Amino acid sequence: MKMSSDERCAWLALCLTPGLGNTLIKRLLGAFGDPKNIFKAGFLELCSVEGVRRSVASEILKNKFALEAERELKRVEKGNARIIAFSDPSYPKLLREIDSPPMVLYAKGKELPPDKTFVAMVGSRNPTPYGIKVAQKIGIGLARRGAGVASGLARGIDSASHMGCLKGGGFTIAVLGTGIDRIYPAMNKRLSEDIAENGTIISEFPMGTPPEPRNFPIRNRVISGLSKGVAVVEATKKSGSLITASCALDQGREVFAVPGSVDSFKSTGTHFLIKQGAKLVENAEDILEEFGFNRKGAWDGGDFKTPVAAPVDMNESEKKIYDIIGDYPTHIDQIVRLGNMDPGQVSGILMKMELMGMVQQLPGNMFVR
Repeated sequence: MKMSSDERCAWLALCLTPGLGNTLIKRLLGAFGDPKNIFKAGFLELCSVEGVRRSVASEILKNKFALEAERELKRVEKGNARIIAFSDPSYPKLLREIDSPPMVLYAKGKELPPDKTFVAMVGSRNPTPYGIKVAQKIGIGLARRGAGVASGLARGIDSASHMGCLKGGGFTIAVLGTGIDRIYPAMNKRLSEDIAENGTIISEFPMGTPPEPRNFPIRNRVISGLSKGVAVVEATKKSGSLITASCALDQGREVFAVPGSVDSFKSTGTHFLIKQGAKLVENAEDILEEFGFNRKGAWDGGDFKTPVAAPVDMNESEKKIYDIIGDYPTHIDQIVRLGNMDPGQVSGILMKMELMGMVQQLPGNMFVR
């Protein structure tokens, strides 16, 4: 049954009360049933709940955030968003199971599909072209097999994962570390609009919350909590992505890691996870088989080890250069040396191939397919 505005305001007022975290609110709900009953309870009744200090009980009795909750709900509605309270039937089932689930979610976009399998995809904010390519392909592969992607809308691997899922016609969830009206980074505003149209954006933070560093580790547990498993595509050993992987382990979720080059600093985190027991994955199917997806008729869009066929209309020199250039950036001097070709000839062919969209030039005279 749909919650009334008064009920949503009561939930918001409870979450805005100082001294009340998710765990304590959950205990109060266990004792009194719903937020309205909590605000009606007596001082001694409130203090009888484990963890409720006298000062917190006093704040609850004052209920001075009731008016602010009404204003907050109006801001939510003005932003074309909605409130999903913990007791709401539309609250995500898997997220409900974690130790400290958000008592209130702010959501914008489509309704969360209750029975869809979601895979969290996270990684470096400054990935290599290889990392971006893999994240997009796995995102496409998951989407085309009926799974969804949850990520954090950060630049880099998060963005590539969201875009891959959308490209595959799938449902993606973006979990913010800001208020739902504060898209961060700003460069992802257009992507956030695409996600709201084809998936869902959610946050546990009040409207207007800025991108404070402490918020992002908090939101990581929600990314993993929404998902059956977490796939780390490219990350260093100090990456926040490993925090998400740690959250996944604490929540009893599967952890997957994509291998990279042993020479790449960006792969140290994923290789560390593999050494610790994370499942090495090369494509979407490697992930989905863990969740019982039938492999029959599987689409191999996530397999980045399958060689990409060269366009058939290449001449011999173009094909030679195309074969030398791989998924990792290759310097023009290395192309000249390996191809045993004239530097001017190589430069001209690379320019033509770039115009045709077959290769991409990166800073420092590096080229990638």
